[in-house]
Amino acid sequence: MAKGPNKSMIKRIYATCAILFACVLGLAGSRLVYIMLIDSDFYQEKAAKQQLYDTEIAAERGDIVDRNGEILATSAQVWTVYITPNSFKSVTDAAELSAIKNEIATNLSEILELDYQAVLDYTNKNSSYVKVKQNVEKPEADLIREYISNSTYKVGKYIGLDESNKRYYPNDSLASVVLGFVGTDNQGLAGLEARYDSELTGTPGRVVAAKDAIGNDMPLSHEVKIEAKPGNTLVTTLDNYVQYVSEKYLNQAIIDNKVTERGAIVCMNVNSGEILSMAVKGDFNPNTPFTLSVEEQAIVDALEGEEKTKKLAELRNRQWRNKAVSDTYEPGSVFKVVTASMAVEENITTFNSHYNCNGYIVVAGQRYKCARREGHGVQNLTQSMQNSCNPVFITFGQQLGANTFYKYFEAFGLTEKTGIDLPGEASPVYHTLNKMGITELASSSFGQTFNITPIQMISAVSAAVNGGNLVTPHLVKEIVDTDGNIVKSYDNNTKRQVISKETSATLRILMEAIVDGGGGKNAYVSGYRIGGKTGTSQKVSKILSTGETNLYISSFCGVAPMDDPEIAVLIILDEPHGDAYYGGTIAAPVGGQIMSEILPYLGYDPQFSDDELKNMAVKIPSVVGMTLSEAKSEIRKSDLTYKIIGQGSKVVKQFPTAVDSIYSDGLVVLYTEEESITSKVTVPDFSKMSISAVNELADDYNLNVIFSGNINNQSGVLSYKQSLPVGTEVQPGTIITVYFRTAVSE
Repeated sequence: MAKGPNKSMIKRIYATCAILFACVLGLAGSRLVYIMLIDSDFYQEKAAKQQLYDTEIAAERGDIVDRNGEILATSAQVWTVYITPNSFKSVTDAAELSAIKNEIATNLSEILELDYQAVLDYTNKNSSYVKVKQNVEKPEADLIREYISNSTYKVGKYIGLDESNKRYYPNDSLASVVLGFVGTDNQGLAGLEARYDSELTGTPGRVVAAKDAIGNDMPLSHEVKIEAKPGNTLVTTLDNYVQYVSEKYLNQAIIDNKVTERGAIVCMNVNSGEILSMAVKGDFNPNTPFTLSVEEQAIVDALEGEEKTKKLAELRNRQWRNKAVSDTYEPGSVFKVVTASMAVEENITTFNSHYNCNGYIVVAGQRYKCARREGHGVQNLTQSMQNSCNPVFITFGQQLGANTFYKYFEAFGLTEKTGIDLPGEASPVYHTLNKMGITELASSSFGQTFNITPIQMISAVSAAVNGGNLVTPHLVKEIVDTDGNIVKSYDNNTKRQVISKETSATLRILMEAIVDGGGGKNAYVSGYRIGGKTGTSQKVSKILSTGETNLYISSFCGVAPMDDPEIAVLIILDEPHGDAYYGGTIAAPVGGQIMSEILPYLGYDPQFSDDELKNMAVKIPSVVGMTLSEAKSEIRKSDLTYKIIGQGSKVVKQFPTAVDSIYSDGLVVLYTEEESITSKVTVPDFSKMSISAVNELADDYNLNVIFSGNINNQSGVLSYKQSLPVGTEVQPGTIITVYFRTAVSE
């Protein structure tokens, strides 16, 4: 019979077990101490993540409004649709689980227009929260809520919607390069959206709720909600209507003149630097900023691989680029306003000075031509400005000398950025004083061989006419919080006085003379005193690098009213390829068209001369319902003519109607029978005709014409555009606007 363990062995067994137990207990205890004390933060965070459902509430981005409170950019309520895949762990029946996931994938993919398999894959992720789609609009969000409430599987435990915000630009492309756009995270990526991103962003809120391990609400859970704080509102200096008018005429000018490198218009208050409009075409729609125009997308689609990717990026950046601020150009003869300011301020020239132009001037052996090859002959200062005579301005430059010329060039702000509150402002490229020789001085004096931005040019012209003060152009007036309190206001900033008030007064006279009878005559607007300067610069560097020819930049800077200037408008047309390219011929009319609409809108009342009053349209009387004899009498009283169509004794319709206006001797067609109203005439071609010839042709076709453009001085004025296309079928008496201009060589 085997003997059992003796007492000594039992004691050793107990001792060994005790030691092992103590070791295990010691290890467990030390590990617990490490977890609880040393690495507690890590495990507390990990536990919290398993127990808490933490969702960020996006802050509503602040609005951007124009100076009158009109919305330019705002934020609309949208939703993020999500799935909580870990919630499916509570479903133990495999068939039921598959049915729930299939139903969710089917409905969400149909409502949100997503791929079914992609949504199904979301349900299988190991996560407590997966975004299915962001920026879901209200109609789709309502359909999802309806699906959740009607589902037999009570899918509200597995899917849901989080409120968010989406940036919205109600005017589509209006002022797009100024406003910029935001990314998918609502961060400003360009324009004012980027420049003032911190002011617009706001502070996000949060929703924190307790959950169990599989993502379900715990029975005794609580929810904490921290409301988001909306961003501030930007009150800009822009005027919605002035912006609309600027873009309308710029877009038409680009089409009419076949402009290939876009165009820009800036309208600025010369005294305050407030930008009323800043237009660039072609631009983009900030609601869909990555979408190209149909023409440019076709260019991209024709390419492949890396070349396609590169071209896509290039064209997108091009349409986002603010040509008025981020691109430099040779200003050409518009810069002569600055040179003339220098010469007058330094007493180099006066109204009584005279100059002889024989068509060229030679400086250091280099021959500089005048735009008029045969020369202008003897001319005074005013005539030199009207003629934009290069030899005269080169003479001014040589008399000023490099030191004085550069001193004013710098004082007018042309050696530095303006400081406008937009990202991406370009730096000027110019001859520094130590590199400005005689020939560099000669070319610079008439606006060539240096590059500045359009915003620099309009700022310099503003200083020349506003009394001599260089102001900082800006786009934001003030920042306002959600309670309407002004957080910050931006005062008008005068940098320095660059010329005297007396010199500025002289420049106003000279610039008005340019529009009255010089190269800017096509900017004439009846009833208003407008001054300006035209410019046409050749793109020499691009011509030399590409071998292309006929590459020009056509421009015009207009100012009004000249007795007390407040509004300046600069027009840039880059590479026109139409029938003409001189700034006075194609850019000045745009300036006149814009001024004709914005000056009355801004409250500047016209003051017509006797000659202008004679050319004004008269109101058409209402004669519908009158007898023919009564109608004829009323028409004659208004100095109008009539034509009767039909055999009736009373007027049943007239055309034009009483809401229209036409010139004296205009035609009013009187219909006396309903069946006669269907008569039509064909619109003829009014192009390249004098005012009298247009009148005669309109009479032949029983049509009315309204004249627009340079019609004050009829010498050399020809029509170049009409409001209705040739061949259009219209009623007799229809009013057609015919546009006139003078061909100029500047």
